Amino acid sequence: MRKLLLLSMILAFTASLDAQTIDKKWGIGAGLGAYSPSNKQGVGLMPELFLSRYLCPKFDLMLKGDLGVLNSKQSGGIDLADAFLNLRYKLTNEDKKFRPYLFAGPGFLADNATSGLNFDLGAGAKYYIKPNTALYLDAGYLNGIKAKRGLKNVTDNIIKATVGIEFDFGKTPDSDMDGVSDYKDKCPNTPTGVAVDAKGCPIDTDGDGVADYLDECPTVAGLTSLKGCPDSDKDGVADKDDACPDVAGLASLKGCPDSDGDGVADKDDKCAGTPKGYKVDAKGCPIDTDGDGVIDEEDECPTVAGLKENKGCPKKELTAEEVEAQKMKIEPVYFDTNKATFTATEKAKIDKLVTLLKENSNYNVNVTGYADSQGADNYNLNLSKNRASSVVKAITSGKINKKRIASKGLGEASPAATNDTPEGRALNRRVEFEVVKAK
Repeated sequence: MRKLLLLSMILAFTASLDAQTIDKKWGIGAGLGAYSPSNKQGVGLMPELFLSRYLCPKFDLMLKGDLGVLNSKQSGGIDLADAFLNLRYKLTNEDKKFRPYLFAGPGFLADNATSGLNFDLGAGAKYYIKPNTALYLDAGYLNGIKAKRGLKNVTDNIIKATVGIEFDFGKTPDSDMDGVSDYKDKCPNTPTGVAVDAKGCPIDTDGDGVADYLDECPTVAGLTSLKGCPDSDKDGVADKDDACPDVAGLASLKGCPDSDGDGVADKDDKCAGTPKGYKVDAKGCPIDTDGDGVIDEEDECPTVAGLKENKGCPKKELTAEEVEAQKMKIEPVYFDTNKATFTATEKAKIDKLVTLLKENSNYNVNVTGYADSQGADNYNLNLSKNRASSVVKAITSGKINKKRIASKGLGEASPAATNDTPEGRALNRRVEFEVVKAK
């Protein structure tokens, strides 16, 4: 009767509990083994049930019940029953399918009509055929108690071997619901629906440090700053968005360069080299608002169509004074390098001036000579004076009174063009005229 009561208690307790990994901390198992008492009382079957509770990565707590039946030298029926509270020491980590262990603990044994405290110890191994299901094999020693068998006092120490199956279950906490338990999840706050690896971290296929769900180029290693996309020309624009991926450019122009800085990419610019600050159209050409052929920045009347020769302004009627000034205008006379004499072509300008002065006796002329920057300052000053004198001589030879002529030389002062080029220097070697009314 005691044996049946003990077995019933074990079955009831194991039905309410389970065991055994950090994810499934409870588990229940059942096995069938063979046992042999030390006093040569035959060999019998020993079914067992157990439950275990995960304590830590190295230890489980087990409540186990054994039943000795069908002993070959007993009259049949139940020979013994026991219950043990064992500590199971795990020799490997949970990531292994094959997991050996040791166990030992105190127990309670009912042997024939006698019962009392005892202990067991042994070794075994589990092999997981599924994540939560394992086959096991173990062998152990059960310490006996003094019991009467007929007229004899005997102590049955028992050796047993068991094979069985264990099921691990229980609620597995998974806060981010990514399929990896909180205990094993190295990235516990993964957004819902994101694919993760065995550690619970979002998958990064190309290994660039940007998870696939955030990576706009998930199969090609790229930069974190560009959402996982590469930047071949290192201009800060991802290749997938770069219209000029082989040359560094501007983010505002989809990675294309703009050599003249007018806001139009070189590849689309029909007017390369536009001066800085000029407003341009979509083709990169300076804007001509009034369409008169003079761009706005050079047009003195940018909203009204005009003439190129009038700086983009319409032709206007000249005043009498302006007409007179135009009539009295004489082009400069130009000289060769280091020369104070002029050519026959330039002489024609002087002849025009002589005629003008003869026809307008109320006008006089101011003659000013200049030089380019080549040579010493004093030399150039004298050269400019000589050029003015040679022109004055030519005017007076045309029978113009010298009193109507004023002359001077200014050397390198007031250049008409740059002195950095031959063409510019040629324009600076000159004599200018100012025809003015006599006082």
